[in-house]
Amino acid sequence: MRKASGDKRKGKVTESKKPTTNRPFSNDKKPFQKFVKQNDKPKLAVKKESDELRLNRYIANSGVCSRRDADIYIQSGNVKVNGEVITEMGYKVKLTDIVNFDGVTITPEKKVYILLNKPKNFSTEKNDTGANNVINLVRMATSSKIEPVGRMDKTTTGLLLFTNDANIVTKFTAPNQRSTKLYQVSLDKNLKFEDLEKIQNGLHIDGHKVFVEEITYIEDQPKSEVGVKMKTANIKIVRTLFEQLKYDVLKLDRVMFAGLTKKNLPRGNWRFLTDQEIINLKNI
Repeated sequence: MRKASGDKRKGKVTESKKPTTNRPFSNDKKPFQKFVKQNDKPKLAVKKESDELRLNRYIANSGVCSRRDADIYIQSGNVKVNGEVITEMGYKVKLTDIVNFDGVTITPEKKVYILLNKPKNFSTEKNDTGANNVINLVRMATSSKIEPVGRMDKTTTGLLLFTNDANIVTKFTAPNQRSTKLYQVSLDKNLKFEDLEKIQNGLHIDGHKVFVEEITYIEDQPKSEVGVKMKTANIKIVRTLFEQLKYDVLKLDRVMFAGLTKKNLPRGNWRFLTDQEIINLKNI
């Protein structure tokens, strides 16, 4: 009992000392106020600095080259800011400045490249702001203003590329672009071999002869399942090839786009392109 009583007394002594030691800090609010003010100052400084970027970082963020390469271009006199050639290393620009890199006006927004396996009944039209617009399928991927590369009608499914890289959009939607696309076409009836040969040899559509790179029956599938490889950016032409020969296209699925495939990309899902895939696109 005495031992327990002694422990209790020791506990009281410890409790009496703690308030004595801590009292000046718990009652004095000044140190706490100073701590808040010190935290506020860096926040204000960071906010001001975000209005400006080093020129090499601005260029790198635009996606045209690395910071190191940007320094070389700057030193060589190939960069203009608001019409003036800048060779000064460490030069800072505002986001409102007009930066011209090697003859092309650039923006500091990082380039984004997203591949979607488009499901049926989704529109690619810019004027269609409904829930079934493809942009809603990739909206959570990035805050950048991206757009689909090319157009696909609602009934067409398969690969659709999105980006904010204007050069890529222009490159893959130009009439003379040379990237290969592969489509799987489902017809309302078996495709006759002579009709397959007609398509292979070229058909006249709207006064122009249209050629395919390759057309084949899909292995282990009915003769109504056909694979078509073409370079055209206009998907409607794929449908027209068969409709001109009195076939109805029940399904049209783009399974390859400029070397990109649907591997590990289920319908309705999206993914970012790898660095190598981006390089490949730019080199096509």
